[in-house]
Amino acid sequence: MADSRDEGRHDPSADELWNESWYFDVAAPDGSWGMYARLGLYPNLKVAWYWAVVVRAGEPMLLVRDHELELPRRGSLEVRGSGLWADTSCLEPHERWQLSFEGNAVALDEPGDAYGDERGHRVPVAFEMEWEAAAPVYDYPGVSRYEQSCAVHGEVLIGSSETRLVLDTPVAGQRDHSWGVRDWWSFPWVWTAGALDDGTRFHASRPEIDNVKYEPSYRVDADGAFHPAFEFEVTVTQGADGLPHDTAMRLAGLDLVAHPILPGGVVLDAPDGRRGRLHRALCRFSSADGRRGYGWTEWNLPPNPGTPT
Repeated sequence: MADSRDEGRHDPSADELWNESWYFDVAAPDGSWGMYARLGLYPNLKVAWYWAVVVRAGEPMLLVRDHELELPRRGSLEVRGSGLWADTSCLEPHERWQLSFEGNAVALDEPGDAYGDERGHRVPVAFEMEWEAAAPVYDYPGVSRYEQSCAVHGEVLIGSSETRLVLDTPVAGQRDHSWGVRDWWSFPWVWTAGALDDGTRFHASRPEIDNVKYEPSYRVDADGAFHPAFEFEVTVTQGADGLPHDTAMRLAGLDLVAHPILPGGVVLDAPDGRRGRLHRALCRFSSADGRRGYGWTEWNLPPNPGTPT
């Protein structure tokens, strides 16, 4: 079980791809915009990764992706790079985290360009956001990882005109923390988290590994009742662009369909030259009983993957 000390950094194993990461996302209640950020440390490669993605209806995708940052100093999660400063701070273990960022994003008119040359004009971006616990920490069985449904507030500033995306009232978001070997290029997976319009929260993840069933999931009812489960059935429909699209899901007693509406993925280059894609999208969720909601879904697409099913 994760305790308060697990919120901080852990000593790595000797594996080249040992990684520790802190992941945060949020979706506006009407699905009009969303963002996520991830700090990943690869101490044996002597680099840190930082991603920040902002998606808005009718606007270019804003992408920050730097895989060549210096590792933060011991005891810190602050990173600096060319046109980038970010700090990821635990204000209260398992209760409150703060993300601060200033830097330049690339504006991509076509989100698929995130998997190519990432060519676009530079846009200043800054954000100051807090993720506060809205449910207990959920420990993944048998691995060093946990997830938590959160309430998120803060603001994002975009461009010299200072377009502001403000969350004065906390809205649904998600965070996770994991440490161990992270080989993005070996197998596909599907991950999802969101909230429905009646206040129900949910999360699930499923790697596609031969002869392995691993389906951690949970549901949080509107009254706060927490229901951990081990159930995540997915059926993925391929879009015209060759990427995963509508995805039928059964998890923790919910029957849902995730409809991607605002893509925001990143390309993944391995030390040995392999290239994968983490296809992420802000999704509209529809439940079999008529409820609706928003959140994020990701489909990991390693080199020459099969379609996750």
